[in-house]
Amino acid sequence: MKSYRKELVFNINSRRAFVNISGKVRECLQESGIKEGLCLVTPMHITASVFINDNESGLHHDYEKMLERLAPHEPVGQYLHNRTGEDNADAHLKRQLMGHQVTVAITGGEFDFGTWEQIFYGEFDGRRRKRVLVKIIGE
Repeated sequence: MKSYRKELVFNINSRRAFVNISGKVRECLQESGIKEGLCLVTPMHITASVFINDNESGLHHDYEKMLERLAPHEPVGQYLHNRTGEDNADAHLKRQLMGHQVTVAITGGEFDFGTWEQIFYGEFDGRRRKRVLVKIIGE
């Protein structure tokens, strides 16, 4: 069995964003040479997410509205976590809501995606360098 590992680096200028990383992860798959196996994609930060869904701007707007309704950033004093000097408690909660990581099956050198499925990086406390791990195993 072969194993491949690569870190993707992001520096999102805004506090929150959804970034389609399907192309970058596909490049990793091609670099790996693995034709049958599994691909794990996971953020290496507790205020970011990786998830699979449709690349549709209305849906991303709806995510933003839902996340802000369920875990609003303001007022920052509403969160015990922020008493540590941070102001990102909402980012931790948003990450839980959107999911931590994804695993995608690989068949014939391609991802086994449904018609509209793509991989996204969700940033909830940006404005600094962050990493996403891509780990691929298989033959």
